[in-house]
Amino acid sequence: MITLPGVGFVLAPVFARPKQTWRKLGKLDEYEVGKTVSVEFKDTIDQPWAGVTAMSGAWLRRVSDEEFIAFSINCRHLGCPVNWVEDASLFMCPCHGGVYYEDGEVAAGPPPEPLARYTVRVKDGFVEIETSAVPLTTNDQV
Repeated sequence: MITLPGVGFVLAPVFARPKQTWRKLGKLDEYEVGKTVSVEFKDTIDQPWAGVTAMSGAWLRRVSDEEFIAFSINCRHLGCPVNWVEDASLFMCPCHGGVYYEDGEVAAGPPPEPLARYTVRVKDGFVEIETSAVPLTTNDQV
């Protein structure tokens, strides 16, 4: 016989809202204005068993002295990781030829939407990113 607490235990992860947490990426002066760099941070899966799966990546672009944009590394077509091509100032997806401008907008190929963005802030001299579940093919901001 299944009990109500047992059902709740099994179904709770399905209905739970994703945890959002601010993570420090580095000191403000480590990032050059106009440059896009790859950053790594601990994801919302903050459990001892998560190991390396608790690490996530993003593309971080410093737009001005105090403004940053962070993009998901996943293409909005099918979720493949995009690469930043500095010489062309473009994000390129190696899977199906998706191309994005430096602001994350679609330049060419099959992606239906711009790269998903993370919320970024500067606090106490550090750049921080708000972690959350990363949508691959929806229009939601991460």
